Formats: sequence, C-alpha cells, structure tokens
Amino acid sequence: MTQKITVLISGSGSNLQAIIDAIESKNLDAEIQQVISSSSDAYGLKRAEKFGIETKIHSLKSYYQDKPKGDRPQLRKQFNKDLANLIIYGSKDENDPFPGYKKPDLIVCAGWMLILSPEFLLPLEDEEIDIINLHPALPGAFEGTHAIDRAWKAAQDGEITKGGVMIHYVIQEVDMGKPFVIKEIEIPKGISLEDYEEKVHKVEHIAIVEGTIKALKAIKDRK
Repeated sequence: MTQKITVLISGSGSNLQAIIDAIESKNLDAEIQQVISSSSDAYGLKRAEKFGIETKIHSLKSYYQDKPKGDRPQLRKQFNKDLANLIIYGSKDENDPFPGYKKPDLIVCAGWMLILSPEFLLPLEDEEIDIINLHPALPGAFEGTHAIDRAWKAAQDGEITKGGVMIHYVIQEVDMGKPFVIKEIEIPKGISLEDYEEKVHKVEHIAIVEGTIKALKAIKDRK
C-alpha cells in the first residue's frame, strides 16, 4: 500500500516541488495526501493545486485577528491543537472527523516557518505519526530562524568553512531532533549571500527527497 504524507509549507514550496517531482518520476513511492500552508499567499499552494493535491490554509494570523494581545498565548495553543486535529482527523474538531479520512504515515515540514508546540507534537506522538523537518544548517549549529544568513556571516568572519543541510525528526526543542540526513556545503570566503543561498537550496531539494524516502522506510520497517 502506498504510504501517505502530509506536507507543511509556508512559502514558495520549492522543496514541496522536489517531493512532487520525485513522486512523478517514480523515485519516491508515496502519495501527498494534503498540503497545509501557514500562509494564504504561499506559492506552494499553486504548486500543489497544479498536481491535484488537496490544500488547506491554517493561518496563525486568523486566530489573532481582532483579539487582545493578552489572548495570544492561549490562541497559539489552540492553533497548534487544531493543526494536529487537521492531520489526525482531517478536521479541526476531533469529534467531527472528516468522512473517510485516513491519517498520514508521515508529516514533512518543507519550509514550515512556525514553531510546533507540545499542543501539536504530543497528539501526533500518541498517534505514532512521525514528523521530519528540513533545516538549512548542520546539527548543533544555527538552530532557529535565519540559519542560512547566520552560517554565511560566520564563514565570512572566519569562524567556519562549512555550512549544510539536515533532515531531522521533530521534537519539542527547536531543530534539535535526531538528524538522519546530513549534507555539508562549503562556504568560500567572499561568496555572496545570494550565491550561498542558491547552493543551499539545490542541496535542500536533494535532501528533502532522500529524507522522506528514509523516514517512510523506517516507518514501514517498524510496522
């Protein structure tokens, strides 16, 4: 039986496209069940729709709209709980699951820009749904946002000579889950940030497919 994945995105979706291309070329035996975006403007939604993949928008901004700032911590928790329900039940309401919906085997964070809290991670853990993430840095380096920029600056300051890309399992500590695909990238002195970004993105497209294949195989072997 073909394994199903849900892909989480926030932007252009170039890594989503790499997964789609791998499926289309039969290099990846999987089905993208749905793509969930944190932004209604994400170009990745158009990429998914072009291939007939179901899309959903789950925007944090819509939770905060017209609400007092003091309510935001609780609203953020609800946002994450609802996101978990969308993946597990196909509906934000666990008491009203989407008819005929089956939960995915794997969640792939392919440019998802929001931190995933315990309200999201614990329900997925209970359902034994693995979550993997692409992060544009080597393990233990430049966790969190702007990793490409920070690695590039460190190289120009003579602190490092290599950056990289990793695919890791998602845990509560940001970008600290077990890495299982690691690709180093040389950062020459004098390279522009734009050229380094281009190098990183090319490697990301390879790593995201490799990581998805490995994660799905691990799930199949476990079962």
